[in-house]
Amino acid sequence: MESFRIDIPQADLDDLRERVRRTRWLAQLPGGWSRGVPVAYLRELAAYWADGFDWRAQEARLNAFPQFTTDIDGQTIHLLRVRSPEPGALPLIMTHSWPNSVAEFLEVIGPLTDPRRHGLDPGIAFDVVAPSLPGFGFSPFPEPADERPWSIERVARTWAELMRRLGYARYGAHGNDAGALVTPQLAVLDPEHVVGSLITAGLGIPMGEPEGASEEELAELAEMAGRMAGGSGYGPYLAARPQTLAYGFGDSPVAQLAYLVERFKEFDGWGSGAEPVDRDLVLTNASLYWLTGTGASSSWPYYEGAAGLPVEQSVVPTGVTHGGLAVMRRIAERGNDLVYWGKAHSPSHMVAMASPEPLVEGIREFFRMIR
Repeated sequence: MESFRIDIPQADLDDLRERVRRTRWLAQLPGGWSRGVPVAYLRELAAYWADGFDWRAQEARLNAFPQFTTDIDGQTIHLLRVRSPEPGALPLIMTHSWPNSVAEFLEVIGPLTDPRRHGLDPGIAFDVVAPSLPGFGFSPFPEPADERPWSIERVARTWAELMRRLGYARYGAHGNDAGALVTPQLAVLDPEHVVGSLITAGLGIPMGEPEGASEEELAELAEMAGRMAGGSGYGPYLAARPQTLAYGFGDSPVAQLAYLVERFKEFDGWGSGAEPVDRDLVLTNASLYWLTGTGASSSWPYYEGAAGLPVEQSVVPTGVTHGGLAVMRRIAERGNDLVYWGKAHSPSHMVAMASPEPLVEGIREFFRMIR
């Protein structure tokens, strides 16, 4: 383990701002959001990125947490490791989502690790380990890239080795989106040490009609499936031709920003005037991708075929925060030792960013039940 601190050269920040200012803006097509991110919307956000957004403030927020890097299986892994002042704190590995980064957890690490300071019961506290997924942020792929696929199983094996190196014989796991794929896989691979697997949202949509589902429930499932698939068809394209998009991501920060904003739009309904995630958090993520050159490599869950339904597992207890539909709970119960199903509090797919307090509550409730 080597200590790590974010310190982006000022020249890189100046270059980013200059590139944003020199964007060649195109004419607006008819149709508004149905044709993609509107020009006026993106121009306003880009102007703030260039002349209002304070990267150094966000860098300082991240640097307030101890950070490290280590090499596992030929890959640099960056991680936040924040120990609790409370005795007997449970180690918890938290895996972020796509398209996101460890900045996703900025609002939840404090209450989880130091509940007393945040007015919460100190009887349940966590030592948080939040690694950057391979190919994301400060865990960039090596050059030349490793030809072995970064499957979800390979990530989970890497996480198990990471926790072993940190000396944790017993720990919990939590994840959202891509992290919700890694988390149950980690439980399958390391059940001797993982005490519980907690993910956000449902455990996936089954093929065909769920047994005993009403017409209303089937319609709800179909609506959810359509929303998760995304109207732009980005998933199949990333699975087939990620290198083509990589040139735009690597040369134009605004091209990358447009792509990220479109994902947030499809997931959360952006553009309505009441975005659930603060724009500084979105721009922190966009800046991390740009400054580390990982906007393209972060799409590996698609081109490696890793994006899909989480594995079912009953070797350790499972919990779901922001569970939602009752029919989804019945589906989840079939192949999992489901002991916790939280309410759907968040208006956002990025729950740690949009609704940190309910997420903290759900994490604390689940692990209090099983520890």
